Amino acid sequence: MKILKISLIPVLLFLNYTHLFSQVEDAVIIPPINLNGPRVGFTYIGPGDVADRLNENDISQFISQFGWQFETRFFTLDNGSCGLVEGVVLLGGLEQNTILPSASFLIGLRGQKGIEFGFGPNLSVAGASFVFAVGITLKTQNIFFPINLAMVPSKDGYRFSLLFGFNARKK
Repeated sequence: MKILKISLIPVLLFLNYTHLFSQVEDAVIIPPINLNGPRVGFTYIGPGDVADRLNENDISQFISQFGWQFETRFFTLDNGSCGLVEGVVLLGGLEQNTILPSASFLIGLRGQKGIEFGFGPNLSVAGASFVFAVGITLKTQNIFFPINLAMVPSKDGYRFSLLFGFNARKK
């Protein structure tokens, strides 16, 4: 039950930003846009079985993350809000001479001011779970700079990740 309550926090935060999405009758017909780019950041692995296994192997609960994000905007509304599908592949723990791979597939929304929310399945060495992510994407010229906070709750312990990077439009 506690994990469910924690899992609802990103949803409730996002609902506070619904004013960023105005009501529009029809979507503007724009071809999908592919944005891909590198990701770096770190993950904190909270108390639980996963953290215990890491500690047994002298691996810190704070691990670096390096990876790649594949993003497709599959619709964009008149006001600039858009629907997203994202895949994020990461390698964690390299600074500790270990490789902890993970992959997430998210479906989400980004508002006209860049505030975004997404959720979907996550696969890692800890097993399968669900990921919730919130963030903001800043745009400068034709480069996008996403900053995201993600939470993966599970029965074996939760994980929080802070990731940032850049996306360039794929032609």
